[in-house]
Amino acid sequence: MEKPLTLAERLYLPQVVEGVAITTRHFVRNLTLHTLHLFGLAKNKAAAVTTQYPEERKTYSEGFRGAHRLTLKPDGSVRCTACFLCATACPAKCINIEAGEHPDPEVEKYPVRYEIDTLQCIYCGMCVEACPCDAIRMDTFIHPRVWGYQREDFIEPKTLLMERSRILDERGRDALMDDLQRDYREGRDVGPAVRVGAGPATR
Repeated sequence: MEKPLTLAERLYLPQVVEGVAITTRHFVRNLTLHTLHLFGLAKNKAAAVTTQYPEERKTYSEGFRGAHRLTLKPDGSVRCTACFLCATACPAKCINIEAGEHPDPEVEKYPVRYEIDTLQCIYCGMCVEACPCDAIRMDTFIHPRVWGYQREDFIEPKTLLMERSRILDERGRDALMDDLQRDYREGRDVGPAVRVGAGPATR
């Protein structure tokens, strides 16, 4: 049996006052600390600040589920065998694969087309867990693109997903975020004539 609400709980006034008090306390604390920092005081106490993205950025934790990438074999070809397990496990149904016969007779098939619709993706990591050959990962440490002018701008093709693995191998972890921010600035400046979201692999 549910406990009936008291008059104060029905009015919500105590909760409103408590919320305002918490906000005010944080505001006064941060304002005071920022003012003291201007005069070289209380340097050992940090005040809350807003990250001015994209000029500033924070480093994501090791467990961050970032944008997807397709891993590569030593010869540079895609590791994916087009088994469709990732697409089957995906609760958002955002992965589209078209399989084809591999030119190597020892390899049964490979993905002719591999696309991820990032507008549908919920970044749950189920595709990574389902893959039996470690062909897809979410260890790029970059967030999904948040700009575009049409739906197609948010569909990531196989070439882009493979290119992310090449960039990680050749230029390191920070290179992907550098490229993402560069594309964001270029897309914002040049307008809708540019195919935003295609990435360096499709240019």
